[in-house]
Amino acid sequence: MIAVLKQDTSIQQRDSLINWFQSMGLEVHISEGDFHTIIGLIGDTSKVDIGLLESLSIIESVKRISEPFKNANRKFHAEDSIIDVNGNKIGGGHFQIIAGPCSVENHDQIIEIAQRVKASGATILRGGAFKPRTSPYDFQGLKADGIELLLEAKKLTGMPIISEIMNIKDLELFEEVDIIQVGARNMQNFDLLKELGRTKKNILIKRGLANNLKELLMSTEYIMAGGNENVILCERGIRTFETYTRNTLDLSAVPMLHELSHLPVVVDPSHATGLSRLVEPMAMAAAAAGADGLMIEVHNNPEKALCDGAQSLTPDQFDSVAKKVMKVREAVTL
Repeated sequence: MIAVLKQDTSIQQRDSLINWFQSMGLEVHISEGDFHTIIGLIGDTSKVDIGLLESLSIIESVKRISEPFKNANRKFHAEDSIIDVNGNKIGGGHFQIIAGPCSVENHDQIIEIAQRVKASGATILRGGAFKPRTSPYDFQGLKADGIELLLEAKKLTGMPIISEIMNIKDLELFEEVDIIQVGARNMQNFDLLKELGRTKKNILIKRGLANNLKELLMSTEYIMAGGNENVILCERGIRTFETYTRNTLDLSAVPMLHELSHLPVVVDPSHATGLSRLVEPMAMAAAAAGADGLMIEVHNNPEKALCDGAQSLTPDQFDSVAKKVMKVREAVTL
């Protein structure tokens, strides 16, 4: 349930109303907009007398929310959320490009890529230290050593870093990681999501390869219900009957998620297509569709990459893509 307060409502009147809601055992979420204050109620709202609430002089309107996701719901929070990653803002008109290798392989590799993608306009460095792989015989990542190499690249370039977590027990290793990524395979790892909800870290959560948008938002709700509202959604393609691409990039998810939720939406065209030659058109299309950012895989030698070389751009290719994406951004934001 949400209650919209009138503009002239005093802080004392608002606080009195909040205390009344809390006395009924309801969790209260406040969203301050330019013109309205929205009070969101989570819990058993059946005990709230809507007629009585609507009769109050400070109430403009009252609505029940049928969707099971509350904190992520735009009805609770009309204004776009803006996630600040060390001064790099995502959402609310702010656009960032996240770039880097699928896996951190060695010192020279991550440093060279970090320097190259930054020079081309990327603002956040990605790199996998823990890698969930379909085959147990494939490269699983450098783990703690990979995080250390990312931190070295961060110190050298000044770029914030993002890396994927796979297990709750590794959380302490991510203390200096600026965005913790929840991968598609862990989108419904609810114990992990609840633990991340108890942190104040920025979290990027990827849509599962066979999950719908409601399920993505419900997984997000696990994080936000724990008190952590620093969440970024990521569309990375879903599994369909198509076999020419690794996944099917659902670009309709971008405007749909913006309609349903106030959270920023980033698109990963690399995992979505699995083919480096398709990254450019899909990245441009994602920018045109209103994405708040892109996550693109870049490797200095894709042919010899230990993970996902087929979908990785070279630094020169990334430079070209980044320039074209920014031109699309300029065109659609006029």
